[in-house]
Amino acid sequence: MSVTVTFTVNGQSRTVTTEPDRPLLEVLREDLHITGPKYACGEGQCGACTVLVDGKRTLSCVTPVSAVEGKSITTIEGLAQGDKLHPVQQAFLDEGAVQCGYCTPGMVLTAVALLDKTPNPTDEQITEGMNGNICRCCGYTKIHAAVRRAASRMQEASK
Repeated sequence: MSVTVTFTVNGQSRTVTTEPDRPLLEVLREDLHITGPKYACGEGQCGACTVLVDGKRTLSCVTPVSAVEGKSITTIEGLAQGDKLHPVQQAFLDEGAVQCGYCTPGMVLTAVALLDKTPNPTDEQITEGMNGNICRCCGYTKIHAAVRRAASRMQEASK
């Protein structure tokens, strides 16, 4: 039995009719052609599929599309403001924390959620906050530095 679900993605209202238990990731990629969130483990263990739902880190591979009715979803495609990258995106580039790039969208969105909740995290909080994302290239040192840099820039910008 299909349901019609309406939600906002990157500022645009979207409506899909599909099975209610279908993974949000599948709907984003296949129906809406939003390819930033990646399919990797399919079990919510690696973070490659991370999106923000109402500002909270959400693993879209294990989230049924019916759970986002009326909610706002942000993917990596929705972070930049025109040609200006989000401070976390810019920090990832500046620190070279993008190696193969497969995990990067999920890492960036996880970092955004972390910094929204904890604007000036300690190194331990960064490690803990990013813990649900796996980088197969093992770029964790640069990723950690990028989160630290983004936090600093965001703090400066808010002064």
